[in-house]
Amino acid sequence: MNKTPLDDNALARLFTQARTYNSWSERPVDDATVRQLYALVSQGPTTANSNPGRFVFVRSAEARQRLRPHLSEGNVEKTMSAPCCVIVAYDTQFYEFMPQLFPGRDFSTTFAGKDAVIADTATRSSTLAGAYLILAARALGLDAGPMSGFNKDTLDAEFFPVGRWKSNFLCNIGYGTEEKLFPRNPRLSFEQACLDL
Repeated sequence: MNKTPLDDNALARLFTQARTYNSWSERPVDDATVRQLYALVSQGPTTANSNPGRFVFVRSAEARQRLRPHLSEGNVEKTMSAPCCVIVAYDTQFYEFMPQLFPGRDFSTTFAGKDAVIADTATRSSTLAGAYLILAARALGLDAGPMSGFNKDTLDAEFFPVGRWKSNFLCNIGYGTEEKLFPRNPRLSFEQACLDL
């Protein structure tokens, strides 16, 4: 594998010039891109390769209308106009897949019956997977608009009535437009946010 640092253009696309988009072109996110996006996301590290993240790609007009009532008022317009809104969720029984995902070790006693460990692992690793989703989308030439303004209880009842999957956050993806793009806000300095021991 090439370990040469990414050039400034690549870093700009992923981080320094990337933005949270609020308006979108009508260009759709096609099936191949959705599958490529997940293929990249699935390669990111999670606790013991547990991969508890689950993703609902809300693309059809019908599915967007199902999503609409659960959104906070400020998120309705931008989500309805996005070609895809991803419900980043987690599987509360992700450990059932551990024999497939980590065949070299038996994790049955690590998770079985340990609700706090399951919840902690599922939340942390699905949040990581959602971050990978944002970066993978940018790497594929898409833009992302992550958000948390929605009613988790009603959304989960609508999309996950069995109760096994639980929503974490939402992320609009597509091809963003400059309209409604806010100025970039400041970030904390290294000294404010880090300790170098």
